[in-house]
Amino acid sequence: MELQELVGRLESLSKPENIEGMARFGITPEKTYAVRIPELRKIAKETGKNHEMALKLWELDFRETKILACMIEDPEMVSSAQMNEWTLEFDYWEICDQCCMNLFSKTKFAYEKIFEWGVHEEEFVKRAAFSLLAVLAVHDKKQADEQFEQYFPLLISASTDNRNFVKKSVNWALRSIGKKNSRLNKSSIDLAEEIFAINTKSSKWIASNALKELRSEKVRKKVGI
Repeated sequence: MELQELVGRLESLSKPENIEGMARFGITPEKTYAVRIPELRKIAKETGKNHEMALKLWELDFRETKILACMIEDPEMVSSAQMNEWTLEFDYWEICDQCCMNLFSKTKFAYEKIFEWGVHEEEFVKRAAFSLLAVLAVHDKKQADEQFEQYFPLLISASTDNRNFVKKSVNWALRSIGKKNSRLNKSSIDLAEEIFAINTKSSKWIASNALKELRSEKVRKKVGI
């Protein structure tokens, strides 16, 4: 499928009346066709992996072209520099999380980027670190527990960041790690208690929300406690 054909598909699926509803959920791109994610997944599946097309789509700078770009990009072709360049352009949570889920988590740079981005000053770069950690905790079944515990000091440090999209991603990462197995459930609960004791508005919110889920009967059953 050629670039203009892809753009034509997006234009035909455009739903401008959905833009207001998207904004209520914090999805606020400057340019959008307001196409639903399932429709984008369908187009991506038809298109297949295509590095050059992904780069062209990203440059068009629409919500949908950027999401499509991360869906069809070949993780093996992605460089560390490209990941940094794309991440610096994040300006709302959806594109950040879509890139982490569809692309960044599948690259060879995934784990090192968590450390790199987790200390960044930009809100959505920092969010990317912890969204990426959350996604890996859920989907990377082969990693040892220590792979995730090494990020605990980073979670502690970021827990005092009161910016909405940072604290929510820190919370997401903490909960995701704590639901992997019984050992990580215990260590994540201990970590959450430590974060709560920091006693800032953001740290208390992150920890109390995580503790409620990680101590729940549903999670205890899931991890075999």
